[in-house]
Amino acid sequence: MKRFAAVYGLFILLLTAVILSGTSRVVSSQVATPADIPHGGALYDNWIAATGQHAPQGNDPLWSRQTTNTLSGPDTWRCVTCHGWDYLGKDGAYRTGSNYTGFPGVFADAQNQSVADIVAILSGKNDPAHDFSKYMDAAGLNDLASFIKSATINDNQFIDPLTYDVISGDASHGKMLYEGACATCHGADGAKIVMSFEGMQAGLGTLAAIDPWRFLHKTRFGTPGTPMVIGYTLGWNPQDGRDVLLYAQQTFKTGLEKPTTLPVTSGDSTPAGTVGVPSQNWFTGVLTAIGTVMASAGFAVLLGAILVIIIFIVVWSMRNNK
Repeated sequence: MKRFAAVYGLFILLLTAVILSGTSRVVSSQVATPADIPHGGALYDNWIAATGQHAPQGNDPLWSRQTTNTLSGPDTWRCVTCHGWDYLGKDGAYRTGSNYTGFPGVFADAQNQSVADIVAILSGKNDPAHDFSKYMDAAGLNDLASFIKSATINDNQFIDPLTYDVISGDASHGKMLYEGACATCHGADGAKIVMSFEGMQAGLGTLAAIDPWRFLHKTRFGTPGTPMVIGYTLGWNPQDGRDVLLYAQQTFKTGLEKPTTLPVTSGDSTPAGTVGVPSQNWFTGVLTAIGTVMASAGFAVLLGAILVIIIFIVVWSMRNNK
């Protein structure tokens, strides 16, 4: 009887151990892995490059729902193409122009959604045409959703909508941050690395002037497939990024500067605007007109004098002959 009790007790202990072991596995599997926010930002920028995949064939299934943007192929699959570098979609910088699609942004809705809700959207639970679970694993979807939830920023209140200049910031602080983290690769003038941007070869100055939101996103989260120091991992806050942007706008050449002198055509050293008309204002114009009239009058007087002399000679010659 005692032997049976001992065996029974041992069985109970083993069964309890198995149950506890299984429970610990379930609990550990439910503990979420910390999200990689910079990786989520890279996925938002270009998940094809960030994951090292080949672009899917054709256009994104959702692309046919808009008719204004003429992009095609791989670009149509990028989150940023529809939702913008400012994360506001049709209500932000992409509200007009060639980038307009009519698709909404992600910033406003993310404020009222959980990471799980956003993962469901990314997985096509709400719209099968928006299913990216075929191209990203669970960790990638979680990174992207976490980025959208906690790292997207509405910078539009700090950027002038007409000039694109930073409204408030500290350029000297931006200079310190730039020289400490960025200048080694991009150069003191921001032109050491030449990028392909909007069909042109450009440096950071061009990017800062034309698309400050793209500048901010890449300063904070990097460029997919390109090793670089990024603000998020350095602990920069949102204003730090804007300070660096302001420094770039005030310091770097944009490539859009107007020439300081008028262009000269080949083989002609006469500045444009002076050919055939020396006058540059109303006063010199009047002088030019008077000079022209006087020149014409002088020529007429000279011609008249010559004719008078010829007539006089002819008359004198005829009288002498008589």
